[in-house]
Amino acid sequence: TFKSKKDRKSYTTNVVNGNIMLLNGHIKLPKLKMVRIKQHREIPQDHIIKSCTISMTPTGKYYVSILTEYEKEIVQKEVETVVGLDFAMDQLYVSSEDERANYPKFYREMLDRLAK
Repeated sequence: TFKSKKDRKSYTTNVVNGNIMLLNGHIKLPKLKMVRIKQHREIPQDHIIKSCTISMTPTGKYYVSILTEYEKEIVQKEVETVVGLDFAMDQLYVSSEDERANYPKFYREMLDRLAK
């Protein structure tokens, strides 16, 4: 069956001046005030609430999806060793330490069988 993009009954509201807040088992939403919620995952303190989407299922249940934003720390790794790789037709690659990929040569070993 065809499902329209506009099939879901939902609306999204953005945070403006802290109008969406989580308070011990309740969520404060604009237009709806305080609504009791069953929170499945704790939102960490360093996350900032950006928006909420309130949607209704065909069975009449309401769900709130909360979009958060947080600053992720990027850990710089120290470079210990550097290896250069060059393409080689017969062995795929040759490294700067003269190591080669010694893959089994199934095709060359089976050439006589393939010819039959």
